[in-house]
Amino acid sequence: MPWVFAVLLGIVSGDLIYLSFAVFGLAFLANSFAELFTAIKWGAVGYLCYLAWQFWRSEQQSIESDVKSQHKSLRSAYLCGFMITMGDPKTIAFYLALLPVVIDLQAITINIWLMVLIPLTVSVLLAVGGLFILGAVAIRHNLTSRHVQKWIHKSAAFAMFAAALSLVGKEV
Repeated sequence: MPWVFAVLLGIVSGDLIYLSFAVFGLAFLANSFAELFTAIKWGAVGYLCYLAWQFWRSEQQSIESDVKSQHKSLRSAYLCGFMITMGDPKTIAFYLALLPVVIDLQAITINIWLMVLIPLTVSVLLAVGGLFILGAVAIRHNLTSRHVQKWIHKSAAFAMFAAALSLVGKEV
């Protein structure tokens, strides 16, 4: 099971790269191109609504809980998590959509990024990812239920739609 946490560390590393691109790219846009930044915010609203719609409509899949995972090296597990994150454009889109809601991008400095955003992001991702891993191990048999999967997807849809509404509320 240690390889699962190596995958999580890879995911966290990829997220930090995307977070950095989003923070500094959006800060530059916010300072230089206010109209473009507003368009990006509305694009983010659309994207979050799209994610909500996808979660809401997603089909539940059967999951085999008795399948044993193959042993992986920690390095390959880390690289797997890292490449999954880096190959997923939704990660950067998520940060582009969420950052303007959470922080004032015009106030971002290297010190704030290094001393606040990086440790906070790492802490949240490790805590949430670790809880998901431990929770999944504990309830993996229950996750095979189509009813439970439907509830999870509907909850995720609600969360994405709420984030979109929050962005709209900041613009209006």
